[in-house]
Amino acid sequence: MNMTMDMMKGAMSASEMPMQGMDMDMMQECMEALSACMQACIMCADSDAGEGMGRCAAMCSNCADVCDTMMRMMLRMNGYDMQVMMSMMETTVMMCRACSAECMMHAEMSEHCRMCAMACDQAVMAMEKMMGSMKGMMPAG
Repeated sequence: MNMTMDMMKGAMSASEMPMQGMDMDMMQECMEALSACMQACIMCADSDAGEGMGRCAAMCSNCADVCDTMMRMMLRMNGYDMQVMMSMMETTVMMCRACSAECMMHAEMSEHCRMCAMACDQAVMAMEKMMGSMKGMMPAG
């Protein structure tokens, strides 16, 4: 992921950056947490399907898709819209929280659910940290 962030930093000068004021290290941390969450969700969904836990499998699959979409949006520096980004980040936080809650119901009997819930919680923390730093960048409305 470091290479991706280095490419993003080098792609444009600071004056061309659509997300002026964005902490790129925080963005990298967020993307790493989203990537780990997506991977944990995919593994959990696959395991759940084999164990007959359809709701948990679906929740994990949806969470993986939302995390993947969020990461792709973060990589698109041009076409960046602060309000849309914040809305997607809020949606990602809600999805990760819901997935974590679902997986925690099975955590005592299922290690993959416990690990998935932890990855979701880490993604929520990283997203909330990044969202907090972005609040000051929001246009007055």
